[in-house]
Amino acid sequence: MVRGSGYSLIEYLLSQPRPFKDSLAVKKVFIRLITEWFLWNRSCRIKRKAEAVLIWLPAMENTTEAPSDDNQPEKFGVPDIIVVVVYFVFVLGVGIWSSIRASRGTVGGYFLAGRSMTWWPIGASLMSSNVGSGLFIGLAGSAAAGGLAVGGFEWNASWVLVALGWIFVPVYIASGVVTMPEYLKKRFGGKRIRIYISVLSLILYIFTKISTDIYSGALFIQVSLGWNIYLSTVILLAVTAIYTIAGGLTAVIYTDTLQTVIMVAGAFVLMFISFEKIGWYPGLEQKYMEAIPKITVANTTCHLPRADAFHIFRDPLTGDLPWPGLIFGLTVLATWVWCTDQVIVQRSLAAKNLSHAKGGSVLGGYLKILPMFFVVLPGMISKALFPDEVGCVDPAECLKYCGVEVSCSNIAYPKLVITLLPVGLKGLMIAVIMAALMSSLTSIFNSASTIFTLDVWLRIRRNAKEQELMIVGRVFILILVVISILWIPIIQAANSGLLFDYMQSVTSYLSPPITAIFILAIFIKRVNEPGAFWGLIIGLLVGLTRMIMDFVYQAPSCGEEDLRPSVLKDVHYLYFAIFLFGLTAIVCVVISLCTPAIPEQDLARMTWWTRNSPIYKEDLENDLQQEPDPAEIPTIIPVIEKEPAGPSIPAVEVLQNSSVVEDQKEKHEVAKFSWWKKLYFWFCGISIHPEVKLSSEEQKRLQRKLTSIEEKPLWRYICDINALILLAINVFLWGYFG
Repeated sequence: MVRGSGYSLIEYLLSQPRPFKDSLAVKKVFIRLITEWFLWNRSCRIKRKAEAVLIWLPAMENTTEAPSDDNQPEKFGVPDIIVVVVYFVFVLGVGIWSSIRASRGTVGGYFLAGRSMTWWPIGASLMSSNVGSGLFIGLAGSAAAGGLAVGGFEWNASWVLVALGWIFVPVYIASGVVTMPEYLKKRFGGKRIRIYISVLSLILYIFTKISTDIYSGALFIQVSLGWNIYLSTVILLAVTAIYTIAGGLTAVIYTDTLQTVIMVAGAFVLMFISFEKIGWYPGLEQKYMEAIPKITVANTTCHLPRADAFHIFRDPLTGDLPWPGLIFGLTVLATWVWCTDQVIVQRSLAAKNLSHAKGGSVLGGYLKILPMFFVVLPGMISKALFPDEVGCVDPAECLKYCGVEVSCSNIAYPKLVITLLPVGLKGLMIAVIMAALMSSLTSIFNSASTIFTLDVWLRIRRNAKEQELMIVGRVFILILVVISILWIPIIQAANSGLLFDYMQSVTSYLSPPITAIFILAIFIKRVNEPGAFWGLIIGLLVGLTRMIMDFVYQAPSCGEEDLRPSVLKDVHYLYFAIFLFGLTAIVCVVISLCTPAIPEQDLARMTWWTRNSPIYKEDLENDLQQEPDPAEIPTIIPVIEKEPAGPSIPAVEVLQNSSVVEDQKEKHEVAKFSWWKKLYFWFCGISIHPEVKLSSEEQKRLQRKLTSIEEKPLWRYICDINALILLAINVFLWGYFG
């Protein structure tokens, strides 16, 4: 029988007495036996395994139940499932209610109050928007593998958020822009920089945002329910599609706020439970340094925890996160994320005024201090509690625990959630994290679709109709999804299986040129269009070269010799970011000095030095009137972009509060449509209300109001004092954990 087919073996095992069937330990052996039989599929090995089971079975015949394994994660219970369902129904209900309550077919739509956003939802949304980039998966995984230093990525954000509120946002508001590519077009003129930034933004969205978000969410499902990573991906995308169709993004800032509150609360509960389990901070220091997997690779030290695991500042040459790179190189990356990326800046541009934008930045800075405590430290606790799974180094063991040969550090946080949280709270925490990931995905999908449709497709087909743009936008989202799914195997293998390192390394190769151009555009008036364009091009070519080499020459696994070129193994990606930033800046300045300068009058309200200019410059485009500008297409934008539209929103708000609009609204009557047409229009975000027309004088008056950066002295001082307190706390934390 043992020498026969695998099916005979299964029949034999199932025919054993009931104690065998009820024994948890035997069930585990049964599952492992069948799995290994399918994997090896060799008769000699089948024979050895079957004989081992036959010898082992009699001893187990009299056993009623095997002892439980403390490291075995508990599966979802009925209360967890109920909590998940209730949570998602609530979020979907808020989205549907918001969509029905307001129009999505005009520029204002639900976000007529978008420009009246106050500081607290803006700050919470800034935090929540960043969570979807794999924070819980990547940050905790890197902490499990290397220690505290990765928390510096979060603390650095506080400084850059202050720069956003005090330096970048005033210039953006004064210039009257809605998108970041639009700012560069107004600042430099021409079309090629705007198209270039649009295309590069799409590339960055795919490689650093969409694919990592999909992978993070799928990994959570895989660890929670034990499903295949690709099946989990399909399920995640299906739920995301439902979330998007139901109109969740029409309330994105407030749902982000809700998710942030629950997420922070749940994360702190998990943090306290984890610290209690490990013996608080002294216990973590001891047990983390003792967290060595049982199965290691001979003659290697990669299974040993780092000696500097509890320090942020590490050796500039041998450290995994060298301190000069963590301070200067990371600032280059963080400036791109927080000060020039449309998804983030858009929220600050939706503020009621500049003081509220600053207040949101300060709140966001305070919130970014917290992940060190409720993500980084729990990630280290996870490795200390589960060294064999989270800290595995043997490829066969890692493949068994997480399906990846290089490392299982990415499962650190979800394993902690599944194992330690009580029933009910476990379901709520996973629901919140999944909702945050999906919120980020839908935001990125719509932002990327908007950029492609309005900045790229309209340049290809200038006379494209609204229906065509709707189709193009949604088809492009599908293309993004397909590319991102195909990229998942690369993410799994890249950077020794550390998701956070993958995200930061790709960002280091592509974003420094963008950061350099934005900083030069704001602070150096002499920089012009040729300098900016060729600086971006050369920076991109150099960055792509490094990125391609990084994917071709993979980092070695534990025990393997590092055969990568010196430029890869000896130059940290944070150092490369500094080099690429400097190279782009030098090229930009040199070429600008060799070409004609932009006239002074064309820089009005476009730079830090001219932000208070009373002159309102016109676009440098000579043929601006020959093609539609995306910001002037009120019925198209909401079809693709469901985020708050920044400075363009208050125009509608101001108008609706004026008697002029009220008079115009009374003259129009909403067209009569059948119920299915109304449902279709609502589904697609098409407005059935007439568009409000403005006189030239009204447009000028609104423009001056929308581009005002005046502040009341009291609130300006309050914001300044809070920013100083935030930075003082930040400096203390850097010094304490340094």
